[in-house]
Amino acid sequence: MTSPPERVTAPPERRPAPPPEADAQVETFAVAMPGTANEGQATAAATGQPVRIGLLLPLRSETLGRAADAVRAGFMAAWERDRAGFEVTVVETGDAAGDVLPTYQSTLAQQDMIVGPLARSAVTALAASPLVTKPTIALNHPEDREGTALPPKMLSIGLSIEEEARQVAEWAAREHPGANVMILSGSAAWQRRIASAFAGHAAQVGMATKTLELAALNGYLSDPELVALRARLAEQPVDLLFAALDAGQARQLRVALAAPPLGEIPLYGTSSLNPGRVSLYQGTELDGVKLLDLPWQVERDSPTVTAYPQPVPRDEERLTADMERLYALGIDAFRVAREIALHPGQPIALDGVTGKLSIDFGNGPARVKRVEPAAVYRNGVPVPVSTTP
Repeated sequence: MTSPPERVTAPPERRPAPPPEADAQVETFAVAMPGTANEGQATAAATGQPVRIGLLLPLRSETLGRAADAVRAGFMAAWERDRAGFEVTVVETGDAAGDVLPTYQSTLAQQDMIVGPLARSAVTALAASPLVTKPTIALNHPEDREGTALPPKMLSIGLSIEEEARQVAEWAAREHPGANVMILSGSAAWQRRIASAFAGHAAQVGMATKTLELAALNGYLSDPELVALRARLAEQPVDLLFAALDAGQARQLRVALAAPPLGEIPLYGTSSLNPGRVSLYQGTELDGVKLLDLPWQVERDSPTVTAYPQPVPRDEERLTADMERLYALGIDAFRVAREIALHPGQPIALDGVTGKLSIDFGNGPARVKRVEPAAVYRNGVPVPVSTTP
């Protein structure tokens, strides 16, 4: 059975969060607020009634509970800052579509808009159903993103590492027109998706690509394969490399190719190359590597980012980069919902903590574009750089 919704109509008290329910498998994030909510902002409804938002998250899921709680914490932090005229109800679900769809339907009757679901399978099922009759902001993309048409009242703002890869391809093509690119990928499903997305878009922007999948054992790239890669690049030079790898693997790659001239080949990647503050290692092996990531990760001193509190896990362990990105997604999810409520049917341009968002919602098929900032490793840390559009 679905847990009763948690209705939030006032800022939570500043006290430690209670321990999570035994069956929820949720890591609770504290929120250290730097200031008070903005006062005097316009209410969203002309009648003066608050706009009711149902935040539908798989907080009872063993696999997605922790991610859902990161989104919830970010959403509530943004709501607390700009809460006037809005009422939020947090609705707990599992991650199965059979649980999410009935809960969505019952919640919809009590709310003016829904934010969620988060599970990709639930988003897919909801998009294929006739249930979406009020504005719904999905936090993930359907499983077949290109082949699934969203209902007119449904908007997806989920983070997409494939879209990052396509943006990296455009960036690389601007800096190296007509480049010959080698794509280096691991065997994980997400790495193959990144490699495929980059290759597909690289062809559209005039670059030639070839892909090499590297074997990995316990996350470490094979030394013999790295030796063979050095020999191959010496015999068959390329203009640049794209790494569909994680940060540790990219570091191995850079060490293996450190000697000139291989060490001078430009290397590009996505946010997968940034482990965030969870990493204590600050070596310089990745210096010069170019990547895209969220403003929340690479523009931490910007006014947009500093306007919101940093998440703090209850057990004081360092947050992974992925949990921080989901927290940032929660912040922007509220901000998008707020803009839709305040300016229905109008185009939205939002300087978000997940990127610059351009949204058209309410006039035919919803369109979302997220542009993430470019960064380059310097002294072991990704720092933002300007690029030519």
